[in-house]
Amino acid sequence: MKKNISNILLIVLLLAGFTSCDLEELPQATASRVAIFESKSGLELYSNSFYEILPTPYDGVFAIDNNSDIVARNGVDSRFMPNALSPTTSGGWSWGNLRNINYFIENAEESSVPEKDHYIGIARFFRAYFYFNMVKRFGDVPWIDRTIDVNDEEKLYAPRDDRFEVMDKVLEDLNYAIANISVNSEPSRTLITKDVARAFKTRVALYEASFRKYHTDYGKQGTANQWYEEVVRAADEIKGYTLVEGPNAYRDLFLQKSPNANEVILAVTLDADLQVFSSRNRRMISPTYGDRPSLTRRFINTYLNADGTPFTSNPNYKTTPFVEEVKNRDGRLRQTIRMGDYHRTENGVPVIAPPNLDQAYTGYQIIKGTYDERFPYDDESRNENAHLIFRYAEVLLNKAEALAELGTMTDAQWTSTIGALRARAGITGPTLTQKPTEADPYMVEFYNNKFTDPVLLEVLRERAVEMITEGLRPDDLIRWHLGDLFATAPMNGMYVPALGEYDLNEDGIMDVCFYQGQVPANTTANVLVDVTEPGVGKRVLSEGDSGEIIWNPGMREWDDKKYLYPIPEADRLRNPNLGQNPGWQ
Repeated sequence: MKKNISNILLIVLLLAGFTSCDLEELPQATASRVAIFESKSGLELYSNSFYEILPTPYDGVFAIDNNSDIVARNGVDSRFMPNALSPTTSGGWSWGNLRNINYFIENAEESSVPEKDHYIGIARFFRAYFYFNMVKRFGDVPWIDRTIDVNDEEKLYAPRDDRFEVMDKVLEDLNYAIANISVNSEPSRTLITKDVARAFKTRVALYEASFRKYHTDYGKQGTANQWYEEVVRAADEIKGYTLVEGPNAYRDLFLQKSPNANEVILAVTLDADLQVFSSRNRRMISPTYGDRPSLTRRFINTYLNADGTPFTSNPNYKTTPFVEEVKNRDGRLRQTIRMGDYHRTENGVPVIAPPNLDQAYTGYQIIKGTYDERFPYDDESRNENAHLIFRYAEVLLNKAEALAELGTMTDAQWTSTIGALRARAGITGPTLTQKPTEADPYMVEFYNNKFTDPVLLEVLRERAVEMITEGLRPDDLIRWHLGDLFATAPMNGMYVPALGEYDLNEDGIMDVCFYQGQVPANTTANVLVDVTEPGVGKRVLSEGDSGEIIWNPGMREWDDKKYLYPIPEADRLRNPNLGQNPGWQ
């Protein structure tokens, strides 16, 4: 995304009076309308403002998975904290971006510019993007496809529209975008193209299909397969992308300033000259800033062995210490967490970097997407690596899940989707070319016995491993109707055979000492972990003086009303016809 162009446009819009704060405010026409809507350059300039809707690189999609079942973090999000979320604390009922889009569409439709349909397609992509997020958050929402006059009380004070009807409109917008955007792809991977719209369609359609299938209270199960079929069709239309190969290709994808055009479909690029940075290192590594996320052992156990067999098929997997459990595993494991001979640099000087339990509560410390250089990235928000929004691996996973749900997956389709991802990760064996015929008991239990189909379970295993820290996990739990995992999944960490010191990377230096009571006088460990007493913000061992690390971030709870956020009270007071979502008062 070209931030300089976008920022110039925002200034133009502010001067022209095109932005507004309330639903009833109408963007005002000015003499600049002709300059904008009657020239190709004007349409392009205006449409660039819509890119501001994409996730901000500072917070980043990389932080979304912190609020899930497979990441241990500092504290508890308000959605899962008892009595923290309510109509008075809820937010997000904001419509400014939609007004901007609708104003553009209305005026562009009247334009005489030959290329107008291309830019309307971009606008309708972003309208779909806006509404998808609103429906996920609030369920029923008002469908508005035009600017609203200040005197249009019927629309201003109307009740919300049915979420399923709104999602049909979202699909219409995406189909229009795919049909009318004039380019399939472009080399910078920062602009909306047909392929971006197709990739987004696979994500939207998969969410909607699963929501209809597993949220049975709505009675829409019979329409789910139509949406799964939309996933497959859209995925098959995406051509010319490949999975980047190489021993470190997976991790390298997330460290590039310019996105790798072979696999990345859409990214937000950063620019030091414009002071546009990401906070990824700081939020992932700093011991004093952000969520301090680390992966749970429950999730680490799902990474396959290098030969394609389940790690949990080893009868001793529960008591395997860290140094041994990370060996001979799926190649993405060493590209996702600190392990083995991983090292960083400090001012360019190599430094051995075992897991740091001062920074990572479970010991499974994330390196995916973080720079190896410490200064200044760990202490300041200075990351410049591109912020990936869509990539081809997700498209393959979306297609594979849809095929598994439809029950039509062939060995050839397995090979070209799940097999391809595992081959890139260095996994070998029949799992690359043959779909499974027996369900892994660990995966059945992992998803609370909800899924028993062996093909679907392996697709879900692959989805979590491949897409971790890419912001999809919370939505996955919501669409599968597995919200209880937000509260019940254990925040467990590496296995500790006994109190004492441990060398976590086999370099002869003691990296951590677990103790109870007094700190051992003769310890040489760099990090000391007190596992004496349980409590919020503390760690203990599951068996007292041995066992898995158990981290307590604070009390978590789940209620099915939390599948949807409450309508903010201030907005209900403004329009009582909005009503409230079930379970919220």
